[in-house]
Amino acid sequence: MPAPLSIIMPVLNAEHGLRRSLPALTEGLEAGLIAELILSDGGSSDATARVAEAAGAVWITGAPGRGGQIARGVAAARAPWLLILHADTALGPGWSGAVIDALPEAGRARYGDLRFDSGHPMARVVAGWANLRTRAFGLPYGDQGLLIHRDLLRKVGGIPDLPLMEDVALARALRGRLAPLGVTVSTSAARYEREGWLRRGARNLSLLARYLGGADPARLARAYRGASGRD
Repeated sequence: MPAPLSIIMPVLNAEHGLRRSLPALTEGLEAGLIAELILSDGGSSDATARVAEAAGAVWITGAPGRGGQIARGVAAARAPWLLILHADTALGPGWSGAVIDALPEAGRARYGDLRFDSGHPMARVVAGWANLRTRAFGLPYGDQGLLIHRDLLRKVGGIPDLPLMEDVALARALRGRLAPLGVTVSTSAARYEREGWLRRGARNLSLLARYLGGADPARLARAYRGASGRD
C-alpha cells in the first residue's frame, strides 16, 4: 500500500527549527507512513534550503505568509492524508502509531497536545492554558500540528489564505470535526524566552482577541513579526 501521509511545513529562515523537528519524522518513515516531506518556503536567507535538500524534502518557494505557504504545499501533496506542522515543532514518541489509529476516521482532523522545550516554570502554565483552550473552545494553534484528510480539508474550504491566524480560521471551519491525536508535540520556547513568558502570552491573547473581533490579519501579522523578529 502506498504511504498515506504528506507532511507539509511552512518555513522561513527555519534551519534551527528543522534541525530539532526533522529527526522525529524518522519514526514515520520506519512505519511506512510518509510519502513525502514538503517544505513551502517564503524566502529564507539562511541554510533552510540546504537542510531541506539534505532531508530529501520537496522544496516549494513563493511569497511569505503561512496560509499561502501551506496552501501551496497542500496543492503539491500527493498523499490522501496531510500533516501540517510548524518547522520548530517536534512530534513526540509514538506519533506514528497514533496516526495509523486515526486513518480509518477521515471525517475528523486531529491535533497534538502542546508542550514547550523549556524548563521554565511558566512553560507548563502556558502549555496548560493552550491545551485547555483547545479542548474547551476547539481552537488548536498551528504549533500543535494538524492531521487532516485532503477530502475534509476541501470540504471546509481549504487553507485560509491569511498571513497569520490561518490556523484559527481553519479550526473554526473544522468546528465539531476536531479531536486530539493523543500525542504530545514539543515546540520551541525561543520567542517566550526572548520576550518574556507573560509578555509574549499576553501579546498572543491580544492578537487572538483582535482577530476574533474582526481585525485585519495582514495588520496583525506585521505586529506579530515586528515583535518576534521572525516568522
